[in-house]
Amino acid sequence: MLRRLRNNDGLTALLFLLPSLTGFSVFLLIPFVMGFYYSLMDSPVDGSFAGLANYRELLGNPVFRRAAVNTFLFTALCVPLNMVLSLGLAMLLNRKLPFRQSFRISFLGPLVVPVASVVLVWKALFDLHGSLNGWLASWGIASKDWMESGAALFVVIVVYLWKNIGYNMLLFLAGLQNIPADYYEAASIDGAGKFRQWRSITLVYLTPTAFFVFIMSIINSFKVFRETYLIAGDYPDPSIYMLQHYMNNMFKSLDYQKLTSAAFLMALAIVLLVWIMFLAERRISKTLG
Repeated sequence: MLRRLRNNDGLTALLFLLPSLTGFSVFLLIPFVMGFYYSLMDSPVDGSFAGLANYRELLGNPVFRRAAVNTFLFTALCVPLNMVLSLGLAMLLNRKLPFRQSFRISFLGPLVVPVASVVLVWKALFDLHGSLNGWLASWGIASKDWMESGAALFVVIVVYLWKNIGYNMLLFLAGLQNIPADYYEAASIDGAGKFRQWRSITLVYLTPTAFFVFIMSIINSFKVFRETYLIAGDYPDPSIYMLQHYMNNMFKSLDYQKLTSAAFLMALAIVLLVWIMFLAERRISKTLG
């Protein structure tokens, strides 16, 4: 019996995974289940079952709807920009350019610089009396409070792009360097131009990398709250009031029903979006195959 247990690879793997599974259960799975439970109750203390009443009330809340629209608008704007700019930089730095290695390393700077120190720079740049307004004033243009106007959304997009382009560029660059040069030589001999080579070879072989970058860009777009919160505070301009702002404010007001309901709706939206992307990627892979 003991010999059979020793030879059981599944049991051995389970024992090695047990510490990780325990941590995952304690810090993720159990809180997730408890959060869903509280979203169905009318009170976290001695509450009664309310069903989907909290979700109906949440969907009828204009503040929540505004936060949801802002969040998905931000994602719809910044993710394609991130993809295009990072791919363009990767293709540029894949060429033989002077100081190419230094440029590659410099794009990793936003990943290692502490967020708090970076936010101070952004605040000094976009403040009403900041550097950008000082530069505009020298050209005779009136000062503008960038974080208290509709321009705040574009400021947050710039911050997001500055932080994420470098990492995605390196992923695309790795994908480009894995494409055999023989394919381009054969296509050139057959008379294919640069654009045809880019469309039929580069984009095709970058499909797995592009899919991964796209998924990570979507996930990171939902994590921009930290920078936005540090720059603009709890209640920023309505154009950048995100779902994370709403949930953070519900936590401060101890409204756990709205907090957990909003969190699960947001999680459901992300899961559905990623699931659709997986289906699309699988269909594209079959077409290319």
